[in-house]
Amino acid sequence: MPATLTVPDSALAAEATELVRDLTDDLLYHHSRRVYHFGALRGEHRGLTFDRELLYVGAMFHDLGLTERHRQSRQRFEIDGADDAAEFLRRHGLPEQAVTTVWTAIALHTTMEVPHHMAPEIALVIAGVEVDVVGVGLDEVREADRAAVVALHPRPEFKRRILEAFHRGLAHRPETTFGNIKADVLARYEPGFRRTDFVDVILESSWAE
Repeated sequence: MPATLTVPDSALAAEATELVRDLTDDLLYHHSRRVYHFGALRGEHRGLTFDRELLYVGAMFHDLGLTERHRQSRQRFEIDGADDAAEFLRRHGLPEQAVTTVWTAIALHTTMEVPHHMAPEIALVIAGVEVDVVGVGLDEVREADRAAVVALHPRPEFKRRILEAFHRGLAHRPETTFGNIKADVLARYEPGFRRTDFVDVILESSWAE
């Protein structure tokens, strides 16, 4: 197996893998692993220097907010996953700068463009998500590498199934989709969902004109 398609060989990475494997189904587990590989491959393509262990934790935890453990949460699912990762890294004694980097990578992984101007580990979590979910950045991943990643972590009916996972993870907290791309998911799949309109928020605020 090419070195680029291996995961970090450390106790931290191994525990992250075990934890995420226990908390997720096959869909989110394999998606998270592909996010790591595609993010790392795009980082190499761009000539970036990055901490593979931090990128791995960011990729593996990035969708934990969609799992059953957060079905009662009222905050954005991205923050749930970021908080889980921060707790995990602090438990392992990582410096606060590393914790903040991973937290930010996960919290911003559905925020377009901004993360690409930040630390490499932050940029590469969303870079991996972009490839796997919407196909952005596929031109930065060689076809042979793409095939190797999918052979390791298959994506059967991934488009339909990931949208179902988004819907399940967001239906109980529709207000958290205000101002982000996940509102599109509920608009398509949740009966009765009504987007919060930013113009209305301004016009209906408590301020007198």
